[in-house]
Amino acid sequence: MAHTFEELKGKTVAELREIAKGIEHEAVKGYSQLNKDHLLVALCKALNIAMHGHHEVVGINKTAIKSQIRDLKKKRDGFLAAHDHAQLKNIRRTIHHLKRMLHKATV
Repeated sequence: MAHTFEELKGKTVAELREIAKGIEHEAVKGYSQLNKDHLLVALCKALNIAMHGHHEVVGINKTAIKSQIRDLKKKRDGFLAAHDHAQLKNIRRTIHHLKRMLHKATV
């Protein structure tokens, strides 16, 4: 049975130890002495499971927005050096808006 990290994380220590009992791998040696955190790491290593979720940006062009943000940051530095506070505020708000778009599109 294929397990996921979230599924393993939701199980009790006894259930995790039961899973580890059936696995012959160096990472789960001494599984009966491990606490839940160490047991999760060992099981994920033994079963080749990623320990974190991968996020994707859908619906927008991430690379184009990130290049826009980089360009705006260069302009921001220029306005900061020139002490143009009105333009600085506009640039900062635009950067913030673009970053929020990226965060909202992340799944």
